[in-house]
Amino acid sequence: MTSVTAEDLSGMGPLVARLGRAGQRLRHADRARPWVLDAAVVCLVLSLFCLPDLLHAIGGDGDGPRRFRLAFTRLPVAGMAALQAGLVLPLLWRRRAPAVAFGAVTAVFVLQWSLGAALRADVALFVALYSLALHGRLRQLPWACAVLAGALGLVAARVSAAVPVSDALFFLLSTATAALALGLMIRIRRAQLAGLRDRAARLETERDQRGRLAVAAERARVAREMHDIVGHNLSVIITLADAGAYATAAAPERGEEALRLIGDTGRQALSELRRVLGVLREGDGPRAGPELSPQPGLADIDALCQGVRAAGLEVVYRTAGDVDALDSGVQLTVYRIVQEALTNTLKHAGAGARAHLAIVVEDARLTIAVQDSGPPAAAGRPGAANEEGHGLVGMRERAALYGGHVSAGPLGTGWAVRAALDLAPQGGAAG
Repeated sequence: MTSVTAEDLSGMGPLVARLGRAGQRLRHADRARPWVLDAAVVCLVLSLFCLPDLLHAIGGDGDGPRRFRLAFTRLPVAGMAALQAGLVLPLLWRRRAPAVAFGAVTAVFVLQWSLGAALRADVALFVALYSLALHGRLRQLPWACAVLAGALGLVAARVSAAVPVSDALFFLLSTATAALALGLMIRIRRAQLAGLRDRAARLETERDQRGRLAVAAERARVAREMHDIVGHNLSVIITLADAGAYATAAAPERGEEALRLIGDTGRQALSELRRVLGVLREGDGPRAGPELSPQPGLADIDALCQGVRAAGLEVVYRTAGDVDALDSGVQLTVYRIVQEALTNTLKHAGAGARAHLAIVVEDARLTIAVQDSGPPAAAGRPGAANEEGHGLVGMRERAALYGGHVSAGPLGTGWAVRAALDLAPQGGAAG
């Protein structure tokens, strides 16, 4: 039975789609020319319910059993046409002013039954009630229902000679209830669809905002990587170039060594830049060479210290704890923090200074400490030591990914940077 139902639904798919497209076109046309649908409703009521009464009145033949003909007043054609127009024409503004349309139709309806006449055009009263429930204000419905109940009571009293009052009231009130319920049901359905469309629009806006936030976060990550790579390697290159320039005259071999180190540092920087910039490319096909090299980790800190030592900064490096068990994200964060701290030391303390680097892992906590001795001969630290640049901000952002923090400040004649990371499992990850 389940498979038959699925086949039936699949067969109904094209038909439902066509009906949906047709309904959408009708809604667009109705929004563009709302008077067309209102005029069509009036024409339909006139042709189905008004013309038969007019034709019978003109022909003079009775309509229905004899007891019904005797119970109602026979109207002249002009009077019948006037009452029909009063019942049907207000439907032209049933959507723009539903309460006014309902009031006008009800007034003509009461007048008609006060005269004792019965018309098929009375169906306009239920159309007006449906339109009021669908388009009108909800607080208008109680008094509209009260007025309608009184009008229908008048009808039941008028037809009591032919139909019992209870039967007449049951039929009339059931029809009115059906019209009212249909209007409210469609109104609720439209409100639900409007709510769904609004929710879909909000979700689309939120999706776009999340996309923009993700792009901004990725740009910030790339900016941090670029700052770490360019800032560190340029600081090393500048220091080596200055040292080589001074050493060329006295010891040409030292100048040659400085140039070689500058070349190695530049190639390393270019390799890392290619890897970082590779994430900004889309659809470039497979990448090769340096772009596929892994992110730096703790194993690369030795090479980092060697490069800084070549620039003239003496570095004492030690580790404690199970540093090899750290995941790649933590290792990248540690490497970048150490790289930025040593770069700042080289930049501010200069060649000839001494730095102590310690990385300690204790349980679920990792500590990084970088302390330098300050510029040689108390020459004063170049630049304002207590000014926070982008480097310190970047270190703090990286540490915050692992629930950590970074502090920096003067210590004796030198400068100290201390970072603490939380290694407990969490959602953050670097790089």
